[in-house]
Amino acid sequence: MHEKSFRFLLLVFCFCLFACKEKQQQLPVLGEPELIGNEKVYPTIASFNFINQDSQQVNAGTFTDKVYIADFIFLSCPTICPKMTAAMNKVYRAYLQDDRVALLSHTIDPDNDTIPRLKAYANNLQVSTPKWHFVTGNQDTIMHLAEKSYFSAAYPDSTAPGGFTHSGGLLLIDKNRHIRGVYNGTKPAETDRLIADIAVLLAEQF
Repeated sequence: MHEKSFRFLLLVFCFCLFACKEKQQQLPVLGEPELIGNEKVYPTIASFNFINQDSQQVNAGTFTDKVYIADFIFLSCPTICPKMTAAMNKVYRAYLQDDRVALLSHTIDPDNDTIPRLKAYANNLQVSTPKWHFVTGNQDTIMHLAEKSYFSAAYPDSTAPGGFTHSGGLLLIDKNRHIRGVYNGTKPAETDRLIADIAVLLAEQF
C-alpha cells in the first residue's frame, strides 16, 4: 500500500475510533419517545412553579442553561430521605463551583415542611439557595409532577413509615428538560456514578 494512502486510512480509522468513543460517552435520553414525522421526540419535564426556602419562585426558567438533579423527600422521613439528602449533598460539594449544575428537592409533605422549616434544613446542611432549592407547593401538584414528568413514585401511604411512599431516585435532568439518568440515592456507588455522569452531560451540552 502506498504510504500516503496508508496514512490517510490511519487518520480515518483514528477519527472513526474517536467519534465512536465520543458517541458512547453521551448519556441516553430516558422515557418513551413519540415519533413525529421521522424524528423521535422524548418526554420533557412539565412546567412547574414552586416556592423555595427563601420564599422565591422556582420554575423551569430557574434552570435555563443548567443541568439539575431532582429528588422527592420529606423532612420527617424516618427511612431513606436522610441517605438521599446525604447523596445530594455530596453532589452539591462536587459541583459547588460550577454554576451550570443545580439541585432541586421537592417536599411531598408541604403541610408540615413549611418554608421556615425548609430554610432551617438548608441552613443545617450549610448549602446556598441559588445552588440547591428546597421547594414546596400544592401537594397534589408535586405528586402529579413526580409521577407524570419524573416517573417517580410519591404518594400518601398510611402503612408506610412517616406516612408516605416515595422513590429513592435522584434524577439527572439536562438543559432541555430531558431525564438523562436515574440513580439510587441510598447507595454510595450510585452517587459516584451520578457525579461522573454529570461531567459527561456537561461535556455533551456545553
